[in-house]
Amino acid sequence: MTCGAVTFHARRPAVRRLVLPALTIALTVGFGLVASFSVPAQAQDAAAGEVVFRKCRACHQVGEGARNLVGPQLNGVIGRPAATVEGYSYSQAMKESGITWDEANLKHWMQNPRDVLRGTKMVFAGLPKDEEVANLLAYLKSFDRDGKSVR
Repeated sequence: MTCGAVTFHARRPAVRRLVLPALTIALTVGFGLVASFSVPAQAQDAAAGEVVFRKCRACHQVGEGARNLVGPQLNGVIGRPAATVEGYSYSQAMKESGITWDEANLKHWMQNPRDVLRGTKMVFAGLPKDEEVANLLAYLKSFDRDGKSVR
């Protein structure tokens, strides 16, 4: 008997009984993984990021009409130089940081703000889970500088 490039001999029924079910399971799992990646990952991540953003809402806003609260509004944050949101009073450390909020800097910031910048006014301890950080980044990327959704 032949299965792809693998040949099973009738003289070895024990091998067939063990290998064929294992091969069937492996192929089923493999096809399942491929099918799960066919769903747009960004939409899933942004939706999960919206849930993560609940931890940020007390201090930050996004979307149309977002305004500065304890922290600056975060519309269009990715690619923006730090300390440039109009009307927000940044710490001196942030003003002098020279940071541009690319994904790598934001990821590090979200995980541990004080590790990135001593003297920050941000009191949030950070997000310990990489998945939460990735989802929050996807959510923030879904807003342009005017707060319009780009999803």
